[in-house]
Amino acid sequence: MDLATLLLLSSGLFLGWSLGANDAANVFGAAVGTRMIRFFTAAFVCSVFIIAGAVVSGAGAADTLGRLGTVDRQAGAFTCALAAGFTVYYMTKWGLPVSTSQAIVGAIVGWNLFSGSPTDTATFVTIVSTWVLCPVLAGVIAVPLFVATRRFLHWANLHLLRADALTRYALLFAGAFGAYSLGANNIANVMGVFVEVSPFAALSLHGGYTLTSAQQLFLLGAIAIAVGVVTYSKRVMFTVGSGIVPMSPVAAWAVVIAHSIVLFVFASEGLERLLATHGLPTIPLVPVSSSQAIVGAVIGLGLMRGGRDIDWRLVRNIGFGWFTTPIIAGLVCFTALFFVQNVFDQPVYREKRFSMSIEVLNRLGESTIVTEELAALKDREFAGAAAFLDAFRERADASAAAERRALALSEVGDFRIDEAHIYRIEEGRLSPHQIEAIEELAGARFRYRWVFAEALAAHTDEWAYLPDSPFNKRYNKQLRRQLEYMFRHFDRQNDRRRTGSGP
Repeated sequence: MDLATLLLLSSGLFLGWSLGANDAANVFGAAVGTRMIRFFTAAFVCSVFIIAGAVVSGAGAADTLGRLGTVDRQAGAFTCALAAGFTVYYMTKWGLPVSTSQAIVGAIVGWNLFSGSPTDTATFVTIVSTWVLCPVLAGVIAVPLFVATRRFLHWANLHLLRADALTRYALLFAGAFGAYSLGANNIANVMGVFVEVSPFAALSLHGGYTLTSAQQLFLLGAIAIAVGVVTYSKRVMFTVGSGIVPMSPVAAWAVVIAHSIVLFVFASEGLERLLATHGLPTIPLVPVSSSQAIVGAVIGLGLMRGGRDIDWRLVRNIGFGWFTTPIIAGLVCFTALFFVQNVFDQPVYREKRFSMSIEVLNRLGESTIVTEELAALKDREFAGAAAFLDAFRERADASAAAERRALALSEVGDFRIDEAHIYRIEEGRLSPHQIEAIEELAGARFRYRWVFAEALAAHTDEWAYLPDSPFNKRYNKQLRRQLEYMFRHFDRQNDRRRTGSGP
């Protein structure tokens, strides 16, 4: 990894360190707070399993952040991660277990506002709903789990020393499970904004295993989280472990297990496919807050006791931190983007253009969108999604899904498939059949992204999307990233913007 790549990712690594100092510590906060496990033991186990969870299962929630807002410039991704990391760091410095998930969501929305990109309402509502659901669900799980565990220990009637040893091992297992779930779920917060602009190509390892571009990002981010756990997490551990309400070791175990289950179900692609196989509703893969899950579980046990032992002032302060985190992160990101672009002369988003040709209007007419009023927009060109949507909404009363389809069909570029660019495709990005399809299009020129994509799919099924379902989600997500790479790689408009040259 060269110095330029390290500088690009430095803000994401800083955000990972902040997450380790704050959120990642929560998986062992209860155990350390009750003095059942030493801090350094907890930090070591936590670090190992966070890295494992991030690399093996980290892709589950990253796609959700991509739908909220696709940060398409490296300087923009750097700034988003820096704004979120800055916000989390100062909240942590005040001893508050804030949400890294909320910080990165606020930063992405700030980038959307600055770049004029639409924020996907459905995705935003799904994410925000988990900010309420996550602590409630953790509390609901923690209470019966605690009651059942306490009854089991009473029935087993273990010797005091044996019960103490069993509790320590149980807390260690719970922390390892929680760390794995946290790595799988929250690594999207750390490196999710870099996925679309990743500087890495797929890396082939011995034994036929391939480390994808995203997995390399997740590995680096997980190492940064581990460093944060070891160096700066002790204070928040004791805040969560003993500050809100005093807890016994059994209660601490129930809290960590409840927290871990919540993070796991919102991150597991395997669970999503299992539910779909049996015809059951699937759970959205969303990066939820570790801090919210832990605090919700702790408060749930406190309410079970009547709520008398809960430090409601601390709960109020934590709630205030949760409310202000996305707002602060969004404002910091918006302001930082202005300075990065106008003072340091670094483009933080790609300038997009939109135009509705007769082909686009015909495609829209195949759906439920009425196109008679839209005919007035034919061949008009709009700079940015916001301007296009304003004109579109004046003439069509369409759903959010229809607006997204109109945006996708109307985005234009100058895609020229020349041999010089074909030879510069990064190794490992595409399959041999995909490259063959590109070579067969040598000399072709396209104005619309969807026309370019359909021309590729006509040459090989490896450029065609599979039917939308949980079973095909991973394949379609990888294909979407490959297409985005193609659009950027062959768009001469991007070449002209980089070099400042003419047509």
